[in-house]
Amino acid sequence: MFHRWSNSQQDQKSKELYAESKVKELKDAIGSLSGHSLKYCTDACLRRYLEARNWNVDKSKKMLEDTLRWRSTFKPEKIRWDEVAMEGETGKLYRATFHDRQGRTVLILRPGMQNTSSMENQMRHLVYLLENAMLNLPPDQEQMAWLIDFTGWSISNTPIKSTRETINILQNHYPERLAIAFLYNPPRVFEAFWKIVKYFLDNKTFQKVKFVYPKNKDSVELMRSHFDEENLPKEFGGKSILTYNYEDFSRLMAQDDLKCVAFWESDNNLTNHIDNENSVA
Repeated sequence: MFHRWSNSQQDQKSKELYAESKVKELKDAIGSLSGHSLKYCTDACLRRYLEARNWNVDKSKKMLEDTLRWRSTFKPEKIRWDEVAMEGETGKLYRATFHDRQGRTVLILRPGMQNTSSMENQMRHLVYLLENAMLNLPPDQEQMAWLIDFTGWSISNTPIKSTRETINILQNHYPERLAIAFLYNPPRVFEAFWKIVKYFLDNKTFQKVKFVYPKNKDSVELMRSHFDEENLPKEFGGKSILTYNYEDFSRLMAQDDLKCVAFWESDNNLTNHIDNENSVA
């Protein structure tokens, strides 16, 4: 027993040393950085890009450089709630007040509550809440969980183009940030939509998508292994009452905007949210 435990410790240490060497290799390959790019590229950040590209430094470098270019133009850290507040009026996407069993931030998506038509504004709203979710990760977590409620959903709510862009942003610019996504009780018509959408997903993301049907015991048990049913809203098979109050959420986001500004406009080398040691992405 001790021998197996000792070998396990050695294996873990070897993996950590390998990861550290790859992070250093990627850091050297990227070269000198400054400003927001320097703050973004923490060791934990580099590790996520390496994981996303199976520890291939060249591929990870390209992916990261693409993200840095994207961030320099999209400027996600500059988006404020009042700029995207209209997108949040119906609660189609928001940060939950509860966490999963691992303590991870939870985003709730209700595509049937779509209330706008501008894809550009919808993507800014999405990115704002991705950044906000990371801002609110506990110190020991790097990933978030998604709960998707299909009540009132139809294909017209979710055009293929916007779905593809959502996947592109999540996979290519927020790698290894999604822990798991539960699609709760999608209607039969979603099957045809899914047959198209799944080809936009890389294998790692695909494996994180779980379908849950109330009458399927195994899928329900899987969901309950991730969430306490006392916290889980009834819309997802739990016991809690799901309430979204636009005014209350707006006040919360205004407070979080101040937290975001405090990081990006500070000269202090704060830690986690991006590097899981208290830095904000």
